Amino acid sequence: MKNNFYNEFDYARIKESQRESEYRTPFQIDRDRIIHSSEFRRLQAKTQVFLPGEYDFYRTRLTHSIEVAQIGRSICNYIVKTNENIFKEDYYIDPDLVESVCLTHDLGNPPFGHAGERKLNVLMKEYGGYEGNAQTLRSITETFYRDENRRRGMNPTRAFADGIMKYKRLYGSFDSPFNHFLYDDQSEFLKFVLGGEEITARVKEEEINDFKSIECRIMDWADDTAYAINDLVDGISGGFLTIEKLAGWQKMKDSSLNSFEHSLVDEMIEWMSSGKFKPKFGMQRGDFIQSVKIKEIENFMSGKSNRYKYDLIIDDSVLKKAKLYKQVSVELVFQSAQLHQIEFKGNMMIEKLFRLFEENYIKTDSRIKLLPDFDDKCIRAELDRNKKARMICDYMSGMTDSYAMRTYRRLFDSGYGSMVEVL
Repeated sequence: MKNNFYNEFDYARIKESQRESEYRTPFQIDRDRIIHSSEFRRLQAKTQVFLPGEYDFYRTRLTHSIEVAQIGRSICNYIVKTNENIFKEDYYIDPDLVESVCLTHDLGNPPFGHAGERKLNVLMKEYGGYEGNAQTLRSITETFYRDENRRRGMNPTRAFADGIMKYKRLYGSFDSPFNHFLYDDQSEFLKFVLGGEEITARVKEEEINDFKSIECRIMDWADDTAYAINDLVDGISGGFLTIEKLAGWQKMKDSSLNSFEHSLVDEMIEWMSSGKFKPKFGMQRGDFIQSVKIKEIENFMSGKSNRYKYDLIIDDSVLKKAKLYKQVSVELVFQSAQLHQIEFKGNMMIEKLFRLFEENYIKTDSRIKLLPDFDDKCIRAELDRNKKARMICDYMSGMTDSYAMRTYRRLFDSGYGSMVEVL
């Protein structure tokens, strides 16, 4: 049965495609292309919070993305069942589309987690910056597949490309932004998802990054749910967050925490003391999922697509709970000496690799082949220095943590590099 929530505008692809499927919807095709890609598989060896391989139980970017996809689908199911006056058998938010957006949302993230993302942005400052979400969009629109002598995108549907576009403000409209932007040359894709509309003429510049489709909003809350809860679980399991640390933090923050926040911390300490923190935190996912409501809105896109006809409203108490969970993770897990040491090492490797590639391929006309044949050929064929830098950034953001470490050792460790080790 046709889902009338979507129309031809939503299904349109960047380039016209004659390929039709008798058993898959356009959104299922998008999802399947992601799942079977090397880009998606590489997420299994990229840092979520802790380096892959250090322990065998915590999340990687891959397991995080799968969990976000499950939460996203559950939010879709909950919305449909609790809004039967709006959603029908032939009119509903497509869970396959939401799943594909959730699976893809971290595809462009580099090795070494958010620290690696921040470092690459600093290194790319003169070339247009680096942002994980913008890099994800670049992957699906420009670099997803490799032909004989070039890269090309996966030709996503408009609804899918828009769903991963958490931010719609361009790098050049900021003054050296820290994050939350698109690359300047992605303005063509921004116009595509909006059907040719000029967003700055319709939305105040400071509000542009909050102008999202309903599928993007669901993905965003699913992502918040996953890392607010799961980062705490991994921190406790890894020994980074203990009862003593949490109780000491609560005492130190006593005057700045309100009664609700104190009760949340007391609850966490109780869960940890009982040894049942995993199932207790796991139950919070259901509460987060059921905290959502749908609100009908009007804007310049709501007449073109139902994807902009609805807003996602989150219960205020659950938002406050998520904020407290994230605050605990940031101040007691992410700020630990152990993680800072890992981040320092990762940043050092990223910077030295980038500077070496920059010197070899952009600042000088060196004939030394430091990158694999395909990437070396593509970068040398490009004349624009900003595009060369972006290609280097593509290569580096595609690295897994372990591959980045091996590449660093091969290029900078004099005791590493025999043919056996290279192979």
